[in-house]
Amino acid sequence: MRLYLATLNPTDSVISGFLPAADTLGWDVTILTDRPERYPGRETIGTDVRDTRALIDTIARHHPPDVVFTNSDHIQAETALAASYFGLPGKDWRACLTTKNKSLTRRALALAGVESVRSVRLPPGDPPPLEWRGPVVIKPREGVASEDVILARNARELWTAASAIKARRPGETLVAEEYLEGPLLTLETFGDGREIRVLGGYRTTLGPLPHFVEERLDWEPDGPGREHVLTALNALGVGFGACHTEYVLTTAGPRIIEINYRVIGDNCDFLLTDLLDIPLFEWILRVHAGEPIADLGEISAEHMTPGQGAGTRGGEPRDAKADSAGMRDFALEAAAHSSSAQKVIAHDGTPKEVVAHHGKTQVVIAPGRMMHGATVSLLADRSGTIVAAPPAQELAIGSARVWHNPLRALGDYVQLTHTNRDYLGLLRVVGPDPVAVDDAVRRFREEQPWVIS
Repeated sequence: MRLYLATLNPTDSVISGFLPAADTLGWDVTILTDRPERYPGRETIGTDVRDTRALIDTIARHHPPDVVFTNSDHIQAETALAASYFGLPGKDWRACLTTKNKSLTRRALALAGVESVRSVRLPPGDPPPLEWRGPVVIKPREGVASEDVILARNARELWTAASAIKARRPGETLVAEEYLEGPLLTLETFGDGREIRVLGGYRTTLGPLPHFVEERLDWEPDGPGREHVLTALNALGVGFGACHTEYVLTTAGPRIIEINYRVIGDNCDFLLTDLLDIPLFEWILRVHAGEPIADLGEISAEHMTPGQGAGTRGGEPRDAKADSAGMRDFALEAAAHSSSAQKVIAHDGTPKEVVAHHGKTQVVIAPGRMMHGATVSLLADRSGTIVAAPPAQELAIGSARVWHNPLRALGDYVQLTHTNRDYLGLLRVVGPDPVAVDDAVRRFREEQPWVIS
């Protein structure tokens, strides 16, 4: 099996997730990237991966492809078109393009009657809508990592924010849209084009406004608003591979913030494998190879093999101490408890519900209440040089298991940006309950602080 993995900058999801998963599956891997020097020890081909024609031409001149895949936000449509050219399974390129473009997302959801959020597209040279009443969020049409996402409460703040963003991003189109106030949640889904599995979700804690920096995500397996999100995904044609959707529970109901047609990042993907005990990265690759979800097995400990799947990084098995009885106590339930649900029995004898949702089979999966997990961003609070930096490590703190993943290094100079680029490190924590997780986070911060001088 030959996998062509199109990618830009190396990410944890690729380096410690998808590449080890491909190795476990016994696949041959060729990395297509504009940064081949960033992937030592791997077969790489320098390619302009933002150009579909270049992707197709490079693949056609190399080994015959079996899988063409990317986890990058920026090149989903290009990679989907390349996969389609070779007759391989993949995402609908139109869904990729629509979800990446925030203006097109709003338009498509409104036309489908799913939701209506006031939104204005601002091409280069266009002034911001100063007649707007109420708070407004201005951001790049195709932005990532909370970069240049700013809340403006009045016309003066809107003009100032828009001018600053346009100066930093000359030639880019921006979007101004109404501020959606309420709890921020995510929904993590996984599909094969016929069946969609809801893996769970997270409740997101943001830093102080007017910026939108994600400081912490807590496991929320059965958060409200799920049915609305699934309706939105169906309207956009999203249902193949992994998808990470962010939405707000407003007083008027759930509203989509953005749809990222890839697996969730910032180590929340690894937290999913910890909590659900599944080889998530392998499953995603296998779906892209054409395997139906039904052939992948139930989410159950009996489907794991030693040293793979949940909690493995770079092929190294998780310490057995990280396991607890609760981690494998899984309950499977249908979203919104739809009246169309039918009780069935999983291979391990566990009852679950299967729901027909817009013509697709939807299986909603959530672990038992015995386990909790969170990822916590360790953020710079000022510009300066890093003078103390805890190393990468896995450790037990109380009854919780903690993984620390440093993103910066001792001696690095940090320029404060008020975006996710301010992350110094990431904590991934799994414990028997939220109290144990909170205590582990607090103790790690106190005992091993990042220090900027």
